[in-house]
Amino acid sequence: MLRYKIVPVTPFEQNCSVLWCDVTRKAAVVDPGGDVDRIVAAVQELGLTVEKILLTHGHIDHAGGTAELARRLTIPIEGPEHEDSFWINALPEQSKMFGFPQVEAFTPDRWLLDGDTVSVGNEALDVIHCPGHTPGHVVFFSAAARLAAVGDVLFAGSIGRTDFPRGNHAALINSIRHKLWPLGNDVVFIPGHGPMSNFGEERDSNPYVGDHA
Repeated sequence: MLRYKIVPVTPFEQNCSVLWCDVTRKAAVVDPGGDVDRIVAAVQELGLTVEKILLTHGHIDHAGGTAELARRLTIPIEGPEHEDSFWINALPEQSKMFGFPQVEAFTPDRWLLDGDTVSVGNEALDVIHCPGHTPGHVVFFSAAARLAAVGDVLFAGSIGRTDFPRGNHAALINSIRHKLWPLGNDVVFIPGHGPMSNFGEERDSNPYVGDHA
């Protein structure tokens, strides 16, 4: 079974998450935005072996610690979709803009496409391209665990911003309604910020993308 632990990082309280296979104890770190020591400590406390980094998108609060963590643990980086390469290349400029410690740009070992699969130990997650917040944003979905790591696409009671470069509000709404909702109301999701929720609750009450919006 796929298990998870949320590790809030950066001044933006971004929900970095550690996903792991409880059989192999192998793990992936999703969106290590910063505070790498905190992430490593959480992994060590859980007794896990991290085998990769998974990225939903290239904004600094999600990707800022990626190069350092990959180097420290000697692990590959998978994701996001290639359209977010301009965000990753601009990480040094983003760090200055948002007052973060200086961070490095990097090139993922594997760019992801809609329909790809990534592995975590014996577990498999589907890759779903969900543009709108950024053009290359992806979501990681475990059909077996009924769990999705959605980055900044969807939040409890809200949706991602689309006023950044190459954001697209119509594309974001389309991504949520036509790519996430069909996965099922019972799917629990880890958002990039704030509390967890499930798709059924958001369809019922989210003022931006609920069924009655």
